[in-house]
Amino acid sequence: MKIELKNLCKSFDKKTNAIDNMNLIIEDGEFVALLGPSGCGKSTTMLMIAGIYKPDSGEIRFNGQLVNDWEPKDRNIGMVFQSYALYPHMTVLENIAFPLKQQKVPKKERIERARQAAEMVRLGHVLDRKPDELSGGQQQRVALARAIVKKPKVLLLDEPLSNLDARLKIEMREEISRLHKELGITTILVTHDQEEAMTMADRIAVMKDGKIIQYGTPMDLYHRPSDFFVAQFIGTPPMNVFRGKLIGNQLYFLNQSTELDHEQWNTAQGELDVYVGIRPHDVKLGKGGDIRVKGIVQMIEPIGHAQIIRINVGSEQLRLFAEPTVAIEYKSEITVSFHLSSLHLFDMQTGKSLRKERMKESQTEEMVG
Repeated sequence: MKIELKNLCKSFDKKTNAIDNMNLIIEDGEFVALLGPSGCGKSTTMLMIAGIYKPDSGEIRFNGQLVNDWEPKDRNIGMVFQSYALYPHMTVLENIAFPLKQQKVPKKERIERARQAAEMVRLGHVLDRKPDELSGGQQQRVALARAIVKKPKVLLLDEPLSNLDARLKIEMREEISRLHKELGITTILVTHDQEEAMTMADRIAVMKDGKIIQYGTPMDLYHRPSDFFVAQFIGTPPMNVFRGKLIGNQLYFLNQSTELDHEQWNTAQGELDVYVGIRPHDVKLGKGGDIRVKGIVQMIEPIGHAQIIRINVGSEQLRLFAEPTVAIEYKSEITVSFHLSSLHLFDMQTGKSLRKERMKESQTEEMVG
């Protein structure tokens, strides 16, 4: 099912637009995440797609057909909520089969389809148990099976992993991704967790204040953020950010002066205050890069496959990754470096990226309108 949102608007009072002129295209069979902080409008968007909320203006189209006035039951949608919403008095099999019972599917067929859905999510061995006899991960699988048993054209996932511990989150991310690939259902995930979005989705719509700030693949958002908000929101640990000035094509930051290439950057006419960003992965120990700085080690955080090192460079802080075998002492002075090509520059007033290179796969401008 291809989903198109055109100039979509929704408000709950006269002062605030929960969704502000949103445009978005989700291709048939695609897995898209709506990512952003609380209050950005991602759940409101999902509920309009589901038909639970009606837009104030704009269009929602399924395969080109306008569905604004369709009831939720007529949209062929499966939903999984943050709370699993299982019936405690029913067995796993009965919970999964319940939507088919509501559709008056004959008992023999609905039991067979419920068993098939349970096998898809690896619950065939617990069909006779009640929800309170299941782990959190198993309860989430029941909710997933109940959503897919109807053979929906669209699967909506509203913060489905929020109630799981760290290990179960990883397990369920893999499970949902596998299920999506097997079934090919157009899937929309609502989440505030950028790691969930990055590991599961084909494309991500980063939202803020009812608007889509950038829409692209996970690698687009990580390597080519179009906006300062996106740059800070995506990535763990977050991007290192410093204040700087751009005078013509001369960049000043961290007591450095660097000449920028006109072909790669929108340089300033006069003087421009900028944010200078560099990913921790792009900072290296030693003097191998174009830009070198010295700093005092303030934190060493071993994470098994690497160490996260935080240093003070004057009054600024900078994080980087180091090999786990490298000996680094607390409060020691070290030299780090990075390449000019790894920098991200953003206009401090507008937040917009100053990089000229256009994102190859991102459709932000045509999707946002």
